[in-house]
Amino acid sequence: MKTIKEDTIAAISTPPGESGISIVRLSGKDAVKIAKKIFSSRKEKDLEKVPSFSSHFGHIVDPKSKEIIDEVIAGVMRAPATYTREDVVELNCHGGPVPVRRTLELLLSYGARLAEPGEFTKRAFLNGRIDLAQAEAVMDVIKARTEEGLKAAVNQLKGGLSAKIKEIAAGLTEACVSIEANIEFPEEEIETTDLKGVKKELLRILKEINKLIATAGSGKLLREGVKAAIVGRPNVGKSSLLNELLEEERAIVTHIPGTTRDIIEETIIIDGIAFVLTDTAGIRASKDFVEKKGIERSLRSLEEADLLLVMFDGSNELSKEDLEIIKMTKDKKCIFVINKTDLKQKIDIKELSKEKSPVKISIIKKAGMEELRKRMIKAVVEKGAEGKENIIITNTRHKDCLQKTGAAVERAIASIDKGMSEEFPAIDVREALDHIGKITGQVSTEDILNKIFSDFCIGK
Repeated sequence: MKTIKEDTIAAISTPPGESGISIVRLSGKDAVKIAKKIFSSRKEKDLEKVPSFSSHFGHIVDPKSKEIIDEVIAGVMRAPATYTREDVVELNCHGGPVPVRRTLELLLSYGARLAEPGEFTKRAFLNGRIDLAQAEAVMDVIKARTEEGLKAAVNQLKGGLSAKIKEIAAGLTEACVSIEANIEFPEEEIETTDLKGVKKELLRILKEINKLIATAGSGKLLREGVKAAIVGRPNVGKSSLLNELLEEERAIVTHIPGTTRDIIEETIIIDGIAFVLTDTAGIRASKDFVEKKGIERSLRSLEEADLLLVMFDGSNELSKEDLEIIKMTKDKKCIFVINKTDLKQKIDIKELSKEKSPVKISIIKKAGMEELRKRMIKAVVEKGAEGKENIIITNTRHKDCLQKTGAAVERAIASIDKGMSEEFPAIDVREALDHIGKITGQVSTEDILNKIFSDFCIGK
């Protein structure tokens, strides 16, 4: 059940630290009244009488000591045309930690309450300005790591996903009405829909649901990036490959096997996809305690990675360690990379090609790197996973709700096929409506809302 608190909240909405400007935000029915208590306009303007969407220059003043805390600009925005649909005041302070903290403390002492994480956006949802999917998209916009990730988040914030979900929900509602009409008025002379027609509509809806679910893999990549681990035996060029992909000297490179003892992690962007690259210790049998610890971490990275770049030294024959690594990576998504192609080649390409078509590179000559980048993109971007009108599922909660919706629709179709009483498909379609409604917040619980908004920063 939606509940809206009546008190006025305040928080610092900009990151901590020194900056040109820091913003303290208030929202609630007393936002302007409270701000007025500590704001002194240079032109003696009364904040409660100024027009909405106006800015005013003045000072933050401690009413008791009359001490001037900071020189600020106060922005006044009146309900309902605000982010929260409540009265909002934003105090643009100088970006030092002390004046902005003192400003917030004064607001709290004169009637405001410190906002909870995500409470401004939560109020926007509870007041009906945005739905739950759009609220979650706010955090995706903030956390976007790539241009493509930002585009997907902005599309969701604009309501692209919500519109599609509402379209599916409308179809399910129509199907439910048709089924229940047959139940309520079995012998009445009213026009009802044959269950064959309902099944046809449910099959269409199921197809739309599955299309959205199919985008979840690409959506996860846009939101979280690809965990890509560089693995191989010692001295095949793993650290050199990391440096070359990053285009900077991040990892220490020597001719001595076993130089990398710990995991090094960095992020690169290739064609709008974030790859979280992990340079691992060379995998081999070792008695060195520190190296063994590094190898153990390498094996964990191997298991957790979405993509493996499995490296080999083309100037040497496949070793026992190479063959063991091939065996270990057999069930993983990986790209075989043959390095040192500038030297005389001794590696058995045919043996490697049985498993995967290898990419040949020479880090010294900077050869083959573009081909490797293309292969990395090809390995993780699924064909046909693009959503209609760029609607992409980027949120695990949304995917789960869609999967449960689809399962309920499948049960309804199965009930119709078996010739079961109309009550059975009706129950399943109603369950599908419940699950789809949780995406936009038409069906919500306090637990769901608390979990979603707890991931936000306090000032948002």
